Amino acid sequence: MLFHILTGNLSHQIEHHIFPDMPASHYARIAPQLQAICRKYNLPYNTGRFGTQFRQMLGRIRHLASQC
Repeated sequence: MLFHILTGNLSHQIEHHIFPDMPASHYARIAPQLQAICRKYNLPYNTGRFGTQFRQMLGRIRHLASQC
C-alpha cells in the first residue's frame, strides 16, 4: 500500500488510463478484472516486483533504441 502511495499509483497505470476519473483507492480492487480481460484477449498486463518491472522496462528501451 505504501509503495502505491509513494509512486503515485504507477503500479496501476493501466487502470488509471482506462478509468481516469476513478479514485486511485479503487484501482487495486478492479485490477484482477482487468487482468482477466487482458488474458482473454491475449493482451499484455505486466505484474511483478519493482526490480523485475524496472529491468523489463530497461530491456524494452534498449531494444527499441537499437532499432533506430
